This record gives sequence, structure tokens and C-alpha cells, in this order.
Amino acid sequence: MNTRIQIRLNGKILTLTVPPFRLLLDLLRDEIGLTGTKEGCGTGDCGACTVLLNGKPVNSCLVLSGELDGADIVTIEGLKIGPHLHPVQQAFVQEGGAQCGYCTPGMLMMTKSLLDENQNPTEEEIRFALSGNLCRCTGYAKIIQAVQIAAAELRKDEAGK
Repeated sequence: MNTRIQIRLNGKILTLTVPPFRLLLDLLRDEIGLTGTKEGCGTGDCGACTVLLNGKPVNSCLVLSGELDGADIVTIEGLKIGPHLHPVQQAFVQEGGAQCGYCTPGMLMMTKSLLDENQNPTEEEIRFALSGNLCRCTGYAKIIQAVQIAAAELRKDEAGK
């Protein structure tokens, strides 16, 4: 039996009828057509499918659609600010924080979550925050640099307000 849910997805209200046991990842990719969120492992171990659910990072491969009524969800597609890249996205581009790009959406969403909570994280705090997001290409050095650059940019933006 399907369940009717209403969600805010990337700032837009959607009313959907979904199978309650359909995974959020599949709902996003197959039903809604937002394919930026990737499936890496399907078991919540790699972080490729990270999205923000009510402001907190979650592995969308572990969240059931039936649990989403009233939820606020932000995917990689919702990270951009109008026509401009979010500072986190810009820093990853600038610092070469992505190689194949498969883990990048999850890394970006986890980074945004970290920087929403702490705009001046230490390298150790960055590494801890990203420890649930696996990258098989970069060796993490460029990713850590990108997070540090994004943090500095966000602090600069905040100081300018």
C-alpha cells in the first residue's frame, strides 16, 4: 500500500505517493529524476548517497520514503545558489577535490553539513567529518584542502555581512 507524503526538496514543496519501503535514494533518482546523488554500496558504508535531511547528513540508501512526510531534503542539485556554485562546490573545483567525481556529491553534502556547524574546523575535525565518505581516487589531500578553502570563504562571506 502506498503512502502519501509531502516533502520540501531543494526548497520546493512536493506531494508524492510512494511505496513506504522505497529508499530515498531510489525515490530521488528513479521517481524524481535527480541523479546527482550516487549509489556506491547500498549499505550506508561509503557516503556517496549523502543528502541533508532536516539539516543533517544521512545516507539516502538507508532512509525509507514512508518516513519522509514533512521532511526538508537538500540534494547536490539544491546546493547551488542561483546561477552560482556554492562556496563548497567552488572550492572542490578550484582545488581539484574530485577526480572521477563519483563520491563528490556525498563529499560536498557532508562538507556543507560540517561547515554549517563549524566554519573553522581543524584538519582533524574535517577528516573525522568525512570519515564516512569513501574516495578511491584522490587520497583525500585535495579534498581536505578544498574544505579548508571553502571554510575560509564562508568565514569571509560571514564577516562581510
